[in-house]
Amino acid sequence: MTANNVHDIVVVGAGIIGISTALALQANGRSVLVLDRDNGLKKASEMNAGAFAFTDIVPLATPGIMRKAPKWLLDPLGPLSVPPAYALQITPWMLRFWRASRMDRYLQSLNAQAALMRVSRQALERLIRETSAEHLVRREGQLQLYEGEREYRASLDTWAVRKRHDIPFEILETRDAIASIQPGLDARFTHAGYTPDWLNTCDPARWLRHLTETFLTRGGQLELSDVKQVIPGDEYVSLTGPGEDTQARQVIVCAGAWSHHLAATIGDRFPLETERGYNTTLADGAFDLKTHLTFGGHGFVVTRINDGIRVGGAVELGGLTLPANFRRAEILLQKAKSFLPGLETEHGTQWMGFRPSMPDSLPVIDRSPSCKRVFYAFGHGHLGLTQSAGTAQLITDLVQSRDPSIDVTAFSAHRF
Repeated sequence: MTANNVHDIVVVGAGIIGISTALALQANGRSVLVLDRDNGLKKASEMNAGAFAFTDIVPLATPGIMRKAPKWLLDPLGPLSVPPAYALQITPWMLRFWRASRMDRYLQSLNAQAALMRVSRQALERLIRETSAEHLVRREGQLQLYEGEREYRASLDTWAVRKRHDIPFEILETRDAIASIQPGLDARFTHAGYTPDWLNTCDPARWLRHLTETFLTRGGQLELSDVKQVIPGDEYVSLTGPGEDTQARQVIVCAGAWSHHLAATIGDRFPLETERGYNTTLADGAFDLKTHLTFGGHGFVVTRINDGIRVGGAVELGGLTLPANFRRAEILLQKAKSFLPGLETEHGTQWMGFRPSMPDSLPVIDRSPSCKRVFYAFGHGHLGLTQSAGTAQLITDLVQSRDPSIDVTAFSAHRF
């Protein structure tokens, strides 16, 4: 805090994007205060699958996806669904999603996503070294599994895209080859793609806690404050809420699924929606998992969290206020049991959380169009953990008036 009670810079949000950004700013000599709301819920940053999914460069809005969407949307327990009570409210977002799936927009998003992934991979490796965090990282690769020749053939375009972007992988075309990496899979899985450079954290909650403690040890501040409004000023920005107001010379909004509400208070409008993710965490020893498993045709993953197993995924576009539908988590667990017959599914802990999603699958990483002292870093969908270190690097470059290492036009706050 300066002599006139104005902070140097405030980051709103203590999820993985906010804390990573705070650390990057701190490394650039900035005095950082992080403000975080306390709603009693575990963050998506703590309860996700723990994957650094740098190979996932293909946006959700792909050409032709809208031909599949009606079937998905009509299945309330399918891999992509919209609760009927939310259908009207999400219609404008779905129209933008459809536009983003056109070939020209898709290719722009694909190239931007690939560039952000490269930056994020490099930034993560630096972060691991600089925070002594190797003990929290698993370098065990990932299997993308396919049920039969037809599903495998349908996936070949995405593997060709990865090849063009120099992502290492191996195609496995026999059950024996798959079993050599992950025994115990049901025989229906005849083909797979193996990405050996895939990383996981052993526990996203421990990862976030480690980075938070590093930030605090290095002199950072973290306070609970439910910020409701951003008020621009000539010399500083005020952040207001139920408690005492906070002033700062610069502000970065990293508030996840709540970010667009804060942006709207200064006149910036974003088509941000909420992917409601579901998972179940099973007890230690539930299955001898050797690598991260992705069942793309069913929209979920199976991953190791500490010595237990987490089964989760799918996309329910349902906003922030509708009641959770834990039947979705139950269906995913039933499928996982049939795909991994040896999986012990008793006594699991269910969770549902909010993932902030933009129609083109790209985050906003930019200065506010309405106030030069406010910056935005949000909207990563289910790739927040993956892109956190890279986003922190890029937004810090913008805050520090440096040219970012990649073209950030695709992440512009103006693009909608």
